[in-house]
Amino acid sequence: MYNDIIGFALTTPDWLHTLAEVGTDAGLFVFVALFGAAALRAWQAPARDLALVIAGPAGVVFAYVVSEIIKIFVREDRPCRGGIATIADCPPADDWSFPSNHTVIAAGAAATLVLVWRALAWVVFPLAAVMAFSRVFVGVHYPHDVAAGFLIGLTLAPLFALLVVGAVTPTVRHARLYLTGLRSAR
Repeated sequence: MYNDIIGFALTTPDWLHTLAEVGTDAGLFVFVALFGAAALRAWQAPARDLALVIAGPAGVVFAYVVSEIIKIFVREDRPCRGGIATIADCPPADDWSFPSNHTVIAAGAAATLVLVWRALAWVVFPLAAVMAFSRVFVGVHYPHDVAAGFLIGLTLAPLFALLVVGAVTPTVRHARLYLTGLRSAR
C-alpha cells in the first residue's frame, strides 16, 4: 500500500507536494489557534471547561512522550530510506518511523478539542486525518505508522486531559478570583 500511495503521490502536481509537506506543520498551528479560540470561548464558562482547554495540550504532550518512548523500543526504519523516490526529504537515521508523532499530535489535539467544543468535530477530525495521510503521501511513514499514531493520540491525549482536569479546575477558579480582584482594585 505504501508503494501505491508514493507512486500516486509522485504523479501529482508540484503545488500538491508543497501543500502536503507544509500542510502537516501548518495544521499543527491551526490546532494551536483552535486551542486559543477554545480558551477565549471557555473564559466565561464553568471553570472545568477552561481547565479542559488547559489540560488538552498537556494530554497531547503526554501522548507525544508515549509515542517517543514507543519509537525507542520499536526502532522501525523510515520507509524513505529504502532508496524509494519520495516527495519529502528523509529524516535523519536516528529518527524512527513508528508511530508517527505528527499524527499523534494531530489526533490528540482533535480529540481534546472536541472535549470542550464538540461542534469542532467536523473540522478537527478530518484535518487530523488529512495530516496523517500526508505523512504517508510525502513518503516519511508507512500507513501503519499513522494508524498507530492516530490511535495513540485519539485515546491517550483525552484520557490524560480527563484525568488531570480535576487538579487543574481549582487552579482555574483561584486564577479567576485573583484576576477579578485585580480588576476591581483598579
